[in-house]
Order: sequence, then C-alpha cells, then structure tokens
Amino acid sequence: MASMDRKHEVCSPFIPRRNAVRKTSAEIVSEARRALRVHSTQRPFTPRDGHRQLFGKSSVCADRESRPPSAFSLHAQNFDAPDSRPGSGTRLTPLDHKPKFPVHCDVEDPFKAFPKTPSAPLEVKKGVRGTRARLLRAGSLTTLSPVEGHKDMTEPLNPGPGQKQPSAKRLPSPDHTEVRGGPRKPGLRRTASESRIKQPGVDSGVRLTECTAGWRTVQGNGDNTTSTGEAAESLVWNNIIAPRLQQLESVAAAMPGSSGGSVDRLCDLCDGLHGTLAEADMLGRRCKRRSGILRTLFRLVDLNSAQLNLHIAKLCLALCVSGNNLLNICKLIFQISRSESNDILFQNNSIIDSVVGILNNEDVSSSGQALLYCVGILKFLSGNSAILRLLLDKNCVGVAQKLIQRLCAAEDASFTVAGHILVQLTATLRNLADHPDSRPLFISFSILSELCVVLRHHRKDPDICTNISRIYSKLSSYSECRLALAQTPNCYQLFLELLNKHHQKQDLVVRLLFTLGNLTAKSDEARWQLFQCEGCTDTLLQLYDAYQRRDGSPRTQPQKGPPSHSESQAPAVEVQQDEDVLVKLVRVLANICIHPAVGPALATHTACIQLLMETLELRCVQESEELLVNVAATINNLSFYQEQSSVLRRSQLSMAKLMLKLVLCSSMDAMLEATCAYGNLSQSKDVRDFIMQNNVHQFVVTLLDSKSTEMCISACGVLTNLAQDPPNRASLSVEGAIAKLVDCLRDFGPGDWQLVGQVCQALWNMISGGSEKLLDTQERESLLEILTSYLDEEEALKWIENEDMRDFHRACWELEFLPVAHKLMKTLQPDGQTA
Repeated sequence: MASMDRKHEVCSPFIPRRNAVRKTSAEIVSEARRALRVHSTQRPFTPRDGHRQLFGKSSVCADRESRPPSAFSLHAQNFDAPDSRPGSGTRLTPLDHKPKFPVHCDVEDPFKAFPKTPSAPLEVKKGVRGTRARLLRAGSLTTLSPVEGHKDMTEPLNPGPGQKQPSAKRLPSPDHTEVRGGPRKPGLRRTASESRIKQPGVDSGVRLTECTAGWRTVQGNGDNTTSTGEAAESLVWNNIIAPRLQQLESVAAAMPGSSGGSVDRLCDLCDGLHGTLAEADMLGRRCKRRSGILRTLFRLVDLNSAQLNLHIAKLCLALCVSGNNLLNICKLIFQISRSESNDILFQNNSIIDSVVGILNNEDVSSSGQALLYCVGILKFLSGNSAILRLLLDKNCVGVAQKLIQRLCAAEDASFTVAGHILVQLTATLRNLADHPDSRPLFISFSILSELCVVLRHHRKDPDICTNISRIYSKLSSYSECRLALAQTPNCYQLFLELLNKHHQKQDLVVRLLFTLGNLTAKSDEARWQLFQCEGCTDTLLQLYDAYQRRDGSPRTQPQKGPPSHSESQAPAVEVQQDEDVLVKLVRVLANICIHPAVGPALATHTACIQLLMETLELRCVQESEELLVNVAATINNLSFYQEQSSVLRRSQLSMAKLMLKLVLCSSMDAMLEATCAYGNLSQSKDVRDFIMQNNVHQFVVTLLDSKSTEMCISACGVLTNLAQDPPNRASLSVEGAIAKLVDCLRDFGPGDWQLVGQVCQALWNMISGGSEKLLDTQERESLLEILTSYLDEEEALKWIENEDMRDFHRACWELEFLPVAHKLMKTLQPDGQTA
C-alpha cells in the first residue's frame, strides 16, 4: 500500500527556471517530493556592548596584560619634539666624520641653530647631559620651543623649576638678513608694513594668493633654485602662517575654561591653517618649519576639547607625523570616539578619511599600535547607523580587505599585534555587515574567503573566531553570500575544526552551527560536502551529547534554599543559550539527512537516534518548543529511509510513543512536525495499532478541517497508512474521515495536485476492497463529479497563467493525481469505466 510521500520544501515552492534545461515531468515531481522538511530558525542574538572598549568583557584572551589599554591620559607632554629623535627612542649610531657647521644659521629657520636647544638658545657643551636629556625627552609644555616668527612666543608657556626665562628675540625679517641674536646688515631695514602682522580673516586670502602665485612663478621658470623656493616659503610663512599660529596661541591663552565660542574660533583657525598649507603645497613633510606648526598644535591638546582635538589631529596627520606622535594622534582620535556623544563630530569632520589613509599606508611592524587604535575608532563609529553608511561610501570594506592581507602576511614578530588589530577589524566588519548595501561589497572584495584565511592563521584566538562567526551568521542568511562562502575551499572542514577546538565557547559554537544550517538548507551539494568532511558526524554528535548534558544540569541540581534573583536568572540565561546550541545543531542534522546518501547513514547511527529520543523524553513543549520541533523534523526526515539496517526502523514504536506529546500539544508547529513523522512511522503495523489504541486517529481526522495545506497533507499521509488495515476503515469512517476527505478534495482543488493526489490515495485505501458501502449515494455522486472535472486537463490547468508554474502543475497533475484518480474512478463506477 501507498505510504506518505516526501513533501515540498517549506521555505519556498519549487519553481523551475525558464532558462534552465527543460526537465521532464518525472524529474520535476521527483525533486519536489525528494525535498524533506527544512526549518528556519532565528539568528543568535548578540547584545550590544554599551561600553566602547578595545576588548569587551566577554573577551577570553589568556594574556590580558599584553593588550593595549582602552583608557589612558594624553597630554601635550606625551608628544615628542617633532623630528628630534627616532620614534622608537633608539639612539642613532654616531657618524664617522665630524661635519663643520656654519657660523650663522638659516635666519628663516631659527630651529636649525646648532647646537642650541629649542628651549634656550645656549650652546650645548660636551658632557652636559641634562640639556641633551631635555632635548630628547618627549615634548611638554615646558620643553616645546616657541614658533619662529612670533614675538609673543619667545618664552616657554610654563618654565620648569630652575629654568630661567630666556630673553626676548626679535622677529626675523623676510629679507633673510637677520641672524638670531646678531645685528642686521646696514642699509636693510624693515618698513612698518613689513613688520606689521596681518590678521587672518582680513585679507590673508589675497596675501596667500600673491605669495603662492609668486612662488609658482619662480618655480616655473628655468632658473629654479633652492634659494628661490625657500624665499617663497619664507614669504608665505611670515605673511600668512605665522600670524595664524600666533592667533591660535593668543585665543588659546585667553580661553576662560572651555568657552564654546573660543573653541569654535580655534577650530576655524586650524581649518584656515590647513587650507593655507594645502594651497601653498606645504602639507606632508615639505614645509621646513613643520616642526614649529606641530609644536603649537600639540600645546592645544591640553585644552581638552574633543571638537578642537579632531581638527588638530586632522592637521597633524596631514603633516605626516610618524612614530610616537602618530601613535598619540591615533590615541587622541580613539579617545574621542569612545563617547557616543562625539559621533556627530565625526560626521561633520573629514577625519575619517585620515584614519582610513593610515590603514591604507602604515606598516604593521612599525606602526602596529597606531593601526590598532585606528581600527578601534572605526569599530566604535560603525555602531552608529548614520556613520555606517559613511564608512561604506569611503570604501572601508575594500580597505579592510587589503589590511587583512597585510595582517595575515605579518611576520612572527608582529603576530601578536596583528591578532589585536584583527579583533578590532573583524568587529568592525561585523557592524558593517548589518547594512544591506554592504553585502555586494563583501562579495566583490572576497571578504568571506579572506576571513577564512584569518581563521586558519588565528584559529587559537577565540575573540577573532567569534567575531568572524558573527559575520558569517549574519551574511549566510542571504543566498548570494551563502554561495560565496560555499565556494570557499575547505570552509566546512575549517568550521568543524573550530567547533572541536572551541566546543565550550557557546557564542562561537551556536553561530558556526547556524551558518552550517543556512548553508545546508537549500543545497544538496553543501549537505554532501559537509558530511564528507573528516569527523563530521562525530563532531556534531559529540557537541549534541555535551550540550544536552550541560543544558540539563541546572534543572536537575537540587537547591538547599530559595535562590536569589541574580542566582536564578543567571542559570536561566545559560540554559537558554545552551538550548539554542541544540536547536541549531539539530537543524543541521535535519538538513543534511535530506541528502539521499546521508539520510540512510544517519538512520543507521545508533548514537544519533538515541540522542534524538533522549531529547524527546527529557524536554517539554512549553519550555523547548523550537528544539522539539527540529527534533521531530529530523526524525521525520530520517524515518523516510526504511532500510533493514535502520536503527530508527527498529525503534519506530518507541519513537511514536515519545512523539505523542507533540501531536496533542497546543503548538501548531509541533503538531505539524509530529503528524508528518507519524506519516512515515505509521508504515509500521505496531505504530498503526498504537495510534488506534490511543485514539490518535480521532485527532488526525480533525486536522483535515485545517485551512493549512501542509497540515492536511500530513493528516492524509497518516490516514492513508491507517486505512491499510481493514478494521481501521470503519473506525475512520465513524469519525467522518471520508466526508472530510471529499471536502478537502473540493476545497483545495487544482491549487495543489500533490495534496489532491494524496487525498485520492487516502480515499482509495478507505473504500477499496469491498468497502464502497462506507460511501453514501450523495458522497459517491459528489466525488464522481469532482473527479470528472479534475480529469479534464484543460479545465484543471486553465487558471494558471504563469508558464513556469503551469509546467510544474502539469507535471504534478500527470504523476501525482492522474494514476490514483483513475483507480478511484474505477472503484466508484460499477462498470469499471472512468469518465
């Protein structure tokens, strides 16, 4: 006798493609029937970390002390005197020769006076270590020297203990004739207009245009020399840049606390200075007085204004700071980005471009910590939906791809810092993956494949692995991303290795399992590739056993007294998290056993069947509904394979008894899955007797009244098998099964030929073998009329306009409905003729 057939995939109807090779009707129906039940499940929830830190509380790094801090203090004194020494602090090897220095220094670059220190124009005598120590020490408010060209900046802002106030120095004249502390040449005097400092904002734009135009003219002719270039730069410096720096110092000195107006003024001055340097082509390291600009900017850091510090940082990065200063500028921006209230500042400032530029250009071995804080900045900002769109527009995904490649190629000496950077970078990509526009970028830049490379290099780092699992968990819900991931070589084996290595880390395990469940939901090839991986079945079943034991422990442990609120809540959360692992794991089992070569193998696996039965026995529907639904779906898929060696076949009666609570529960999903499983299990005579003895057949008959086609076809499958036994037919008829089946035939009609064919099969089993008397005259005539109408192909398919759907319905009509309809018509008509 006929048994319940495989049903179409729940996720979506089978719709053959027009452009594909035309399949035969048998192939179409075979594919539709071969797809057993696949279940979707919710993606694991990741609570948002309210604290912006480089490494969150859930981080499990063994060596926490080696990690760079998220909180630190940063002041002007932390910055090095620009270009005074190598960023590493290592002393240079002495030169073999002794250079001779000119008596007079460059009048336009007083910092070049040798051997005078920036803080005091005194010669450094050999053996005097204190002065040199001050020169080499990180610059501070007491050691940063004044900017040349400022008549009010010739003294340190805060002289240190024991320091004398140096005497005031006169401004150097633009004619290159005055040496620091020395007399002017006779006959060359500065006019009042030359000595007057022009205030920016009055006509500085005109002055700048005149200066730079003259400079470009000089550089453009054939007599271009270094001296002419220096003269042009000196002109721009004295007339434009020096006054702007003087104003920065003046406004900063006059600030009462944190005056908003003064901060805005300082920001405007920084922007103006930035624009001036850009127009004069003096950004980067091209400006000879670059160190003086940086000294002034570093002093402003102590004003502790986030808005101003971003402008300072942008200008310092444009001047190509390096070494310790680059690190401190990155820390400065990082410090600002830690507060969500500062996010608006990043939206109104192009500092993100500067940060992205560092990620593009800096080397991991020499600027590892600077890269770390830069990626940390992007991680924090990518949590803001408005900035997230901005980061995508700035090609952060492409930049991340290049950085990943450099980090994976880092030498052993930089492996640790590369790992720290990757924790931040993968967390940033996790945030970027939330935006729908990021998915095409993740695919075009091969990010999913690149992350597999990262996993292979850093498989021991649980933080990196967890972040990447979150990315895969998010993106594997989309078909285009699933395809890209599935095409990554050995990704299934890699996931299994990670599940083995980090089997106790629940948040990592649940996301990898969710990803595997998505990959195997629609693809037979993915099911087979995963199953063929070394240790696949053992890994999945060992996880199943471990989490089933771990999840049950909090419920069974006796308590000596009433638990506190915090104590009772913590285990409840852990139990739910562990059960979520089981939900995702059983879903993977349900999916892979759809494959015709995998299903029989799992059906004969004793441990697999025992674990499924154990779950049914230990869990209740009210607390573990989703888990039990997935278990029932797995049993349903496995019960399709009725090989003699099947362990499930030998345990069908025990399985049917355990599943009874699902059939009788209030959950529609649980009832549906259990009824589907009964459709296969009821092929056993023992199971059929159990159903009739426990009046389960009454409940199955009532399911025919459901408006759900899935519920009706599942009920028809059970009734088809129950009607194989003559004693059962009368009992089913008493419950009104025949009348309800005729109603289903009429109601669902040509919309689902698989369902209609199953209804006809159930009716034929009910009335064949001399049981036609179970039908009264009216039911017989009504059934004949319906069948006569459905046997007319033109009438049966005329309502379908879509040609692809018409092909599918015609195939189902020919193979699912026609054969059994003819048998049923022959039984109903005394002369044996069909209409």
